[in-house]
Amino acid sequence: MAVKIRLRRLGYKKHPVYRVVVADSRSARDGAVIDEIGSYDPNQEPSLFKVDEEAAKKWLSNGAQPTETVARLLKQAGIEK
Repeated sequence: MAVKIRLRRLGYKKHPVYRVVVADSRSARDGAVIDEIGSYDPNQEPSLFKVDEEAAKKWLSNGAQPTETVARLLKQAGIEK
């Protein structure tokens, strides 16, 4: 099972808000998740990114692969593999 750290879209039309989740790579974007580790709101100025640093590091050390967007956000937050 390949595990990914990715964004789950919430919010309403043209006003997305995202949750940072850990999910099986085969599940749908807004489908079943294993763990919810943070949130991202690109609509605020500056954009708001909150993540549980301990949980993110735990999942990365266990082999979870972040998507490109999540990897960029984690790097900006100072969390890297």
